[in-house]
Amino acid sequence: MNRFIHSFLLIIVLCTSFIFFSCQQKSDDAAIVSGVNTVASSDGVAIAYEVHGSGEPALVFVHCWCCDRHYWDAQVDTFAEHFKVVTIDLAGHGESGRNRKKWTIASLGEDVKAVATKLRLDSVILIGHSMGGPVVLEAARRMPEQVLGIIGIDTFLNFEIQFEQDQIDAFLSRFRQNFKEATTGFIKTMFPVNADSALVKRVTTDMASAPPDVGIPLMEDLFKYDYIETLKEVRIPIRCINSLQYPTTVEANRKHALSYEVVYVAAVGHFIHMEDPENFNRLLLSAVDNLVAGEPSE
Repeated sequence: MNRFIHSFLLIIVLCTSFIFFSCQQKSDDAAIVSGVNTVASSDGVAIAYEVHGSGEPALVFVHCWCCDRHYWDAQVDTFAEHFKVVTIDLAGHGESGRNRKKWTIASLGEDVKAVATKLRLDSVILIGHSMGGPVVLEAARRMPEQVLGIIGIDTFLNFEIQFEQDQIDAFLSRFRQNFKEATTGFIKTMFPVNADSALVKRVTTDMASAPPDVGIPLMEDLFKYDYIETLKEVRIPIRCINSLQYPTTVEANRKHALSYEVVYVAAVGHFIHMEDPENFNRLLLSAVDNLVAGEPSE
């Protein structure tokens, strides 16, 4: 009888433990998909992110220089209807930490990987705007088996472009002297003359308020970024949605990428997804569908 009671109690304990673990796991999963979450990047910096919706592949949205995850707000609800949507504040941006010793594009790629690892994403399409383009290349380099494709937004204009150090120093000198003023002037040139004035004001004010000790070294590293060397490792299809405001060297880019296709949006500047979100969302969905199907973008 004692043996029976002992066995019975053991079963109760095991069942209780299993139920507790299951509930805890569900609680952890719920915590991941509601509100702002954080995960430590490879160097310990806290990376803020949000998750909306469900479904595969997961769409991971990466913002540009001196921006944050809210620059994708016009995409979240639309794409969360069919996909798991992840928006990230890269280190030094938004609600993420700033305690990084060296600011590089590669370190931002680690931020994206940290979030994807935390969420156990097995099938991912990485979407990067502007500086977010090379950032997602770095992320894909670190998790190639998980990445189905990359979609660049007004980025990857010319993989072969190179800058001399004196050119970089001359450009950055304005930002070192007065970051706020230089950034305001720089960002205004990225909008067409007939752009929504409220949007221009919001973006320029926001980006000009970024910390110079983050923005300046990241811009310098961006100028030095070697796309060709990265693309020797990152053999993943690349699709782009680019503005006609800047030229894209399609044939040159195709020499280095596994697959490179681009569609253009007229009458917009650098912030396509914010200036014309309805048209942009349609083009982005087409690019996602084509990557999933393994077909070239139209």
